[in-house]
Amino acid sequence: MQSTNHHPFTEGLLTWYRQHARELPWRQTRDPYAIWLSEVVLQQTRVAQGLPYYLKLLEVFPTIESLAHADESVLFRHWQGLGYYSRARNLHKTAKLVVSEYQGQFPSTYEALIQLPGVGPYTAAAIASFAFGEAKPVVDGNVFRILARYFGIETDILHSSARKEFTDVALELIPKDQPAEFNQAIMDFGSLQCSPAPLCASCPLSLTCIAFQQKRIQDFPVKQKKAKQRNRYFNYFILEQGNKMLVRERKGKDIWSGLWEFYLLESSQEEELESLVELDKILPKFLHDAVIQPLKSPKIHLLSHQKIHCKAWHVQVPDNLDISHVEDFQWIGPEDFEKLGKSVLLLNLITDNLHLEIFNDSMPR
Repeated sequence: MQSTNHHPFTEGLLTWYRQHARELPWRQTRDPYAIWLSEVVLQQTRVAQGLPYYLKLLEVFPTIESLAHADESVLFRHWQGLGYYSRARNLHKTAKLVVSEYQGQFPSTYEALIQLPGVGPYTAAAIASFAFGEAKPVVDGNVFRILARYFGIETDILHSSARKEFTDVALELIPKDQPAEFNQAIMDFGSLQCSPAPLCASCPLSLTCIAFQQKRIQDFPVKQKKAKQRNRYFNYFILEQGNKMLVRERKGKDIWSGLWEFYLLESSQEEELESLVELDKILPKFLHDAVIQPLKSPKIHLLSHQKIHCKAWHVQVPDNLDISHVEDFQWIGPEDFEKLGKSVLLLNLITDNLHLEIFNDSMPR
């Protein structure tokens, strides 16, 4: 069904979409579970990167019940590499809640959906429009950019008032008879046409776009400078004894909480651990007789607001040295460690050092 009373922006957008729509699996269903799963995977993740994860997660957890009843460590294992692990935790928490409180059926309205753990305005609008036909617009960075350029909106998109202002504009544009198509169209338009480096020459909206007409494309959206990245210095030690390694699960509110890692010493400056001699000053005394070998390691790992500088060493602990207990750590075999969720930094560290015998037959290539 097609209305003739749409805003010119909406008409142009929908016409463009019918010619350029991406074929994505979650667009072939109205199942709220599959749609929700795709939205969570794609938060902070490009479609090309997220698609194989989405397909694998849907294969392993085909229903919300299977996800709710799964062990969190299994979910983390399949989430490995996507980053932002709070998404996976909220995914699991929401699945349990929907199964226990809603008998496995997703709430069917935006207002109810947004009450679920980890479901913000964007995800709630996507599920509500795609699965239930509710005219709620999705509003994210792409939408900020498109609307700011087209309407010449000068509001700083990081200001607390920006989301409401842009959402109100989008509400005026979204057609009540085609909310899903409009939201899918504006997603694709932001990714393919009105990207940070836009294709204005072929844009069907350029004649009525304020930014283009005023030759101010790069002025929009208005955005204050990002916070400076924090530098951190991670020194990993792969402690090996009797074909087992010393590992722990990260806890608390720091990065990678719930993921597993090797013995870690964090230093305040990169220079602190420049030589093996200096290791003696910081390693526990009982390791001073161990054989320590520097490893190849990822030099820098970038997160949204942190820059992780990494160094690594292999520490071969003599079998007759009793260090059976180190607080918060445990000894496990590499085949068990392979099954646990790990950060991308640690996966890269392992990949760079597959020559170590402990990794040879047990870790993924």
